[in-house]
Amino acid sequence: MAVQEHFDTRALGPDTTAGMGVQLLVLEVLCRVVGLGTAGWLTGSAFAVVTWAVLTLALRRSWTGPFGPANRVTLARAILVGGVTALVADSFDRRAPVAVLTALATVALILDAVDGQVARRTGTATPLGARFDMEVDAFLILVLCVYVAMPLGVWVLAIGLMRYAFVAASWLRPWLRGALPPSTARKTVAALQGVVLVVAGAGIVPQAVAGAAVAGALALLVWSFGRDVRWLWRVRPGARADAATCPRAVPDRQPVRGRAAAGS
Repeated sequence: MAVQEHFDTRALGPDTTAGMGVQLLVLEVLCRVVGLGTAGWLTGSAFAVVTWAVLTLALRRSWTGPFGPANRVTLARAILVGGVTALVADSFDRRAPVAVLTALATVALILDAVDGQVARRTGTATPLGARFDMEVDAFLILVLCVYVAMPLGVWVLAIGLMRYAFVAASWLRPWLRGALPPSTARKTVAALQGVVLVVAGAGIVPQAVAGAAVAGALALLVWSFGRDVRWLWRVRPGARADAATCPRAVPDRQPVRGRAAAGS
């Protein structure tokens, strides 16, 4: 991992500030193209300011190198998520431009497979970058759940809230913060959540089919979280070391970045 030896805030300011500026520009384009209303503009602007503030604070506290190409990809995803958030907020007062909302969400989901690859190939993977990626994923899924819940029901919100409930539970049960081993199943279930929610929100399938698909995605997510909670319980500090039940608990394994959005 290539890092600078000394903290340099000059490498961080332009990226985060430019990100907020581009976010506001995207909102202005949405206003002119699809008629984004006041609720959408205010929500999107609040998203831009909060993202800038939180990211800048996190970088100033723990960053030791340049912002990097992978984080720029994640920042671009965050800008797209801000656009989706604005459109969903606006949809409470008027019919959302489904094609635009779906396009923004789809590109954000596709780029989720890009930033990790860029980080690994450029040797710039960091815990903070992984956390940034994870939070963008989580918020996109939550916003899509809010949109899909309008026609299907509030139960859809369980998908978007599950990861946040897991984090809240870890405050009370620290063993839930343990590192998880890599899992293709976990990543597949996580990716499926976004795909299913976008398809359901796009309205390209009958509502009954969309409801069944979202319910199936929720069931898989419950299974994924349940499996991880069971694994963390078995390897929690103080638990009896049992190679038969925890064959993958290798001390020098690189930890996965944690429970990402929708359980990735």
